[in-house]
Amino acid sequence: MKHPDLALFESKFLRKTALPEFRAGDTVSVMVKIAEGTNKDGSAKFRLQAFEGTVIRFRKGTTNSTFMVRKISAGGIGVDRTFFTHSPLIDRIDVKARGKVRKSRIYYIKKLKGKAARITSRYLGGASESV
Repeated sequence: MKHPDLALFESKFLRKTALPEFRAGDTVSVMVKIAEGTNKDGSAKFRLQAFEGTVIRFRKGTTNSTFMVRKISAGGIGVDRTFFTHSPLIDRIDVKARGKVRKSRIYYIKKLKGKAARITSRYLGGASESV
């Protein structure tokens, strides 16, 4: 059981805006704030950069919930990146496609290449879902 003061302290760092529902197997585009130099007043300049790929892990928790996204960059090189769900560096998350997988951690996809690494889409209610 957590100490009441710890819960109050953690609540200050939780995300104020809600993120969309997603899980392992979904294709998402994470808009990440990247620092680029400083302004004249000394504050940091940020730009948004998209990191689009398949969610291969989603770890729930309070302030320490994370998710891992894997994308295939140029040359067929796989790049994994772990994001903190409540990080202020995440601007937004767009769900591009829902994937149909049976496990919550799909690390096996790292060993697959080409057509074998495809994930079939998941439809809700029998009709295609527009996200």
